Amino acid sequence: MEHLIPALPTVSGQPWPGINYFCTTRQGGSSTGPWASFNLGAHAGDAADTVDNNRQRLRAILPGNPVWLKQVHGAQVFDADAVDEGGQGGGIPVADAAITLQANRVLAIMTADCLPVVLASVDGQALGVAHAGWRGLAAGVLENTLDALRSRLPGNTAWRAWIGPAISQSCFEVGADVYDAFVGADPGSAVYFIPHNTDGKWLADLPGLARHRLLKANVSTIELSDQCTFNQADMYYSYRRDAATGRMATLAWRTG
Repeated sequence: MEHLIPALPTVSGQPWPGINYFCTTRQGGSSTGPWASFNLGAHAGDAADTVDNNRQRLRAILPGNPVWLKQVHGAQVFDADAVDEGGQGGGIPVADAAITLQANRVLAIMTADCLPVVLASVDGQALGVAHAGWRGLAAGVLENTLDALRSRLPGNTAWRAWIGPAISQSCFEVGADVYDAFVGADPGSAVYFIPHNTDGKWLADLPGLARHRLLKANVSTIELSDQCTFNQADMYYSYRRDAATGRMATLAWRTG
């Protein structure tokens, strides 16, 4: 579902009570070259002042400063309620997921093929976001995020998830190490891999693997964007496609 927030193209899912969330696209910013045009990644090789301009434009449509993370393809979850009202508090946390129970505390992750996943209690009281590449997904970043949310909101049994734009199975060739990381721990994951025409290679369904793990973790409602970052070069950055490229951001916050 595409939205237009003051001339800024974004992608989101079905409306959630008490939660706003969306993923930016590569459109609507001031970056040039391989980062054109709405690059939000300060680590991607783009000019720092241009990234700052893009982030300022993003900030103008948000209720607060985003809590940015230093993502390392891991499974660490940051409690964003530990930061001050100004945004980052003691610096940029090293984590690949964040949670909050506070209103207008804006969570943020960046992607360019990996999965952006938004998680929330159905009643809108608790919210989390996760960056899930195959390493983080296999390491349990989604389960860790849910565990952190459940520890902050004990007794809540109803959860929902949105899996945003990411690389699709037809474009995501992986080796036996990726296959083994999932299927070795859970044989039921094998259905999300198709043998490829190169020896020892597979096509991995990353969104499908995420949905599979979320269902096992008792998330009752899961929506997939069905948007492929690799195939839609006009809309999305893709590291697998371009290597030198920008980053989208997925933002989410509780409204009250």
